[in-house]
Amino acid sequence: MGSTTIQISSDLKKELNKMKLFSRETYEEVIWSIIEDTKELSEQTKKDIEISRKEIAEGKFVTLAELKKKYGVK
Repeated sequence: MGSTTIQISSDLKKELNKMKLFSRETYEEVIWSIIEDTKELSEQTKKDIEISRKEIAEGKFVTLAELKKKYGVK
């Protein structure tokens, strides 16, 4: 994997630091997260979401409370 150096302003560096999920997260990981968040959903994902919405509307789901009760989790 190659690497390169980029210049960013101190303001941008501060913003990237705010976006870190943990202190040792690299700027590359932060940038990849931003890119992933801005990508368009795939057509398959859109279809899966629509199917899930229909199942929910039809009552075909189990709540977290029901699962906890079923498996004895508090």
